[in-house]
Amino acid sequence: MRTGVWLIGARGSVAVTSMVGALAVRASLAEPLGCVTELPELRSPALPALTDLVFGGHDPSTVGLVKKARDLAASGVVPAALVEAVAAELEGVEADVLAPPSGRTQAETAARTAADLRAFRDRHALDRVVVINVSSTEPAAVPHPAHDDLAALRAALDQPGAVLPASALYAYAALTAGCPFVDFTPSTGARLPALARLAVESGLPYGGSDGKTGETLLKSVLAPMFALRHLKVRSWSGVNLLGGGDGATLADPAANAAKTASKQRVLGEILGYEPEGHTRIDHVPDLGDFKTAWDLVTFSGFLGTVMRMEFTWHGCDSALAAPLVLDLARLTAAAHAAGVVGPVPALAFFFKDPLGDVPHGLADQWTLLVEFVKGLRDAAA
Repeated sequence: MRTGVWLIGARGSVAVTSMVGALAVRASLAEPLGCVTELPELRSPALPALTDLVFGGHDPSTVGLVKKARDLAASGVVPAALVEAVAAELEGVEADVLAPPSGRTQAETAARTAADLRAFRDRHALDRVVVINVSSTEPAAVPHPAHDDLAALRAALDQPGAVLPASALYAYAALTAGCPFVDFTPSTGARLPALARLAVESGLPYGGSDGKTGETLLKSVLAPMFALRHLKVRSWSGVNLLGGGDGATLADPAANAAKTASKQRVLGEILGYEPEGHTRIDHVPDLGDFKTAWDLVTFSGFLGTVMRMEFTWHGCDSALAAPLVLDLARLTAAAHAAGVVGPVPALAFFFKDPLGDVPHGLADQWTLLVEFVKGLRDAAA
């Protein structure tokens, strides 16, 4: 099942790490560590193989993919030897990484974006293309009446001015082109009633939002522990220190607010109440593509005894996110092939703020994902 993976932000750290990783794994130069679709419970012929993935995307940057990969190697994100081993193949992807199109109206921009997606699909004789947003976090969308009605949205997009934020316009273009859409960021993406209607009308699945790779991943494991042991979480505060492009983007207060809201929401969903505390994100350029999170949790036990837990997480954001991008591409392609339409709740395992009425504890999300893949396997049999 030849599957296109169209990455919004294709020259960024996450996208290039995903490409290098896919090329290295399928050449047997690296193990697929971090790719959960390679675990026995999720391995299935219903999913396209890593060898079936063809990469392309949009990005305004002019930095070459090989140059970006070498920069990542110099930062310790990927092994330099792997970059050189796949450099020729990575260079071959360059022709399919384009500057984002623009038009006089958002409707024209969306039409040109959709045309790029269709041309990519036709050029490589692909069965389908999955569009994944791995670009910078944008501020929360300003509400607009057209967001709630598809007909009104189509009319508004033909008028001058911005009706949709960039991520939602990409979702609109992807769905118009017949492509499933996944938002790995906390941006708006397809999370508007009008776009939900478009997905159903187009018979397409979509997923998101905000990839769960570090501190929130730990929250989704530890918060259920407190709940199941009937321990009262009194406060939960975290400080996140980020370098790289993501950290620079989140130095903007509006983007920072969108991200921290996504990170904190998981606690209320799991515990059933909101403990005191907050999550803070600071930009530390010296960290480069790495991030550090420090959390302090206070909780009450039997007879009201107050206790505390602290943990520190230090990880490489791109190396944690990239295998999940590959997983999401494979799972979403299989969902499309199986005729799944609308939001895919089973993808909650991958996200801080998942779509649909889903559990927020990681173990429950894992069970949901395993059952989903079993269903895909049965449908493909």
